Amino acid sequence: MYTVDNKSYPCCTSVTMRFIGGKWKAVILHHLIGGAQRYSELRKSIPTITERTLSLQLKQLEEDGIVNRTVFTDKPPLVVEYQLTDFGKTLLPVLEAITKWGQESPAISKKIIRN
Repeated sequence: MYTVDNKSYPCCTSVTMRFIGGKWKAVILHHLIGGAQRYSELRKSIPTITERTLSLQLKQLEEDGIVNRTVFTDKPPLVVEYQLTDFGKTLLPVLEAITKWGQESPAISKKIIRN
């Protein structure tokens, strides 16, 4: 049994999914593997995500300590960058495995067609 934020989880897999589960978190993290990105860069690289969803997911990832948000306010316009924290970087092997599976799966499954 595991506990995160006073909530119990039955196994280690459920803990992992608590941090990266859902439709968008792993996708956002995948785009941050290469380094810090501005909000607008993330929005352009994930065109099917809504602005509200991106904002909410980034906020959750920041609250969980997986993503660091840095605000540069020297002069307008306001610039905000997101990057993986050291804790977030521990997810790299998981994210790379997910990416590899996604790349290889069209060759194995007739359900998946790469456009």
